[in-house]
Amino acid sequence: MFTGLITHIGHIERVEPIGAGPGHGVRLTVRAAPDWLAGVQPGDSIAIQGACMTVTTLDVAGGRFTVDVSAESLARTAGLNRPGPVNLEQALRATDRLGGHLVSGHVDGIGTVRSLQPAGESWRLEVLAPPALARYLAYKGSLTVNGVSLTVNRVEDLHDGCVATINLIPHTMAHTTLGRLAPGDPVNLEVDMIARYVERMLSLGMGAPQPLRA
Repeated sequence: MFTGLITHIGHIERVEPIGAGPGHGVRLTVRAAPDWLAGVQPGDSIAIQGACMTVTTLDVAGGRFTVDVSAESLARTAGLNRPGPVNLEQALRATDRLGGHLVSGHVDGIGTVRSLQPAGESWRLEVLAPPALARYLAYKGSLTVNGVSLTVNRVEDLHDGCVATINLIPHTMAHTTLGRLAPGDPVNLEVDMIARYVERMLSLGMGAPQPLRA
């Protein structure tokens, strides 16, 4: 479980195929600051661009760790198949502050950046989400973009999906990879998990809750 508050920008240094053929995934070597890796252990979860991955090997002094990404994960995410900067967040501990919102690290779909424009002292980001995610996006609702917890300021339903408009403050632009986005870039999206449960209950036509019986 994560919060969507990015604590470090790492860098994918190497992408190595684990096996031959389309059914095999890749092994990523990610560079990160040694002090950020302090306390991390092999087997821990780290969100990379919003996708939850398991640390397989770790070199704290050298500032590197590796993760294995399955072919399924590669097909359903963006930005994990090539070297470059990535948003990193370590898994939430029970004693941590929940400053963003509850994030599972399971990418629901890939969106596309429509625009990123200055808006006063901030920036306005427009992301086209696929049609399957449109029902989960709402004004002032939460949306995770490349692992960053953000608030939706406007939604516009189109025939090919839903455009979510988001305000990015200077701190977010400086301390995440979102400041490097350009129109046409793919982004990992995770919708609010509470919205998924509400949609499930409504689809079943559930009314007032009934008392549980032993």
